[in-house]
Formats: sequence, C-alpha cells, structure tokens
Amino acid sequence: QVHLVESGGGEVQPGGSLTLSCEASGSVSSIRVMGWYRQALGKQREWLGKVTANGSADYADSVKGRFTISKDNDKNIMYLQINGLKPEDTAVYTCNSVTTPTQYLPGMAYWGEGTRVTVSS
Repeated sequence: QVHLVESGGGEVQPGGSLTLSCEASGSVSSIRVMGWYRQALGKQREWLGKVTANGSADYADSVKGRFTISKDNDKNIMYLQINGLKPEDTAVYTCNSVTTPTQYLPGMAYWGEGTRVTVSS
C-alpha cells in the first residue's frame, strides 16, 4: 500500500508561483512512476505530468513550460512547481503513484485526496 498526501495549495494571485508537495509513505520502494492531476469544477480530471523512478519528467502540452515536476527520493516527496499562475489553473490538484508490476500482481495506482489551488485577484 502507498499513501499519498498533497499539500501546498491555497489562494494566489495571477502571475504568481506556487509549489505543491506530494508525500508518499508505505511501500514507497514499489513506486515506478508518480504523477500530478487536477480537476476544476464541472470538468474532468486532467493529467498534468509524471516523473519516473530515475527522475525523468514528462508533461501535458497544456502546461509544459510553466509546470515543473521533481522529486526527492530520500524524503519520498514529489513536487509540482507552477509558474505564471492563471485563473484557469484553479482546481484541486491530486498526485498519484503507480507501483511496479510483478509476475503475479499488476501495477497498482494510488491517489491522494488533493489540495486546492485558487488563482484570483
């Protein structure tokens, strides 16, 4: 089992920056990839990006250039750095992790409950 807790959300002004954290606990050694998602009111969940065990990151086209994902393996924390915040970035941001599959078990996806980001003047 992997447990994920997001933090760092809040209300920020347009153009500002924010760093979100996703702390993993439990069977952290089984994690193969971690990712960030967001969901705004009335909209479906949107994939933002991911980071693999070796630190390689990938991003959705919609946020590439403004969002940066990194992780601290010693602390088991994944970060999402957001620059140039826009009102449309307002959403609940959620992290997930996918575990490494074995011969007998599939990879499992685990989710945090999210942290809210509100971008307004």
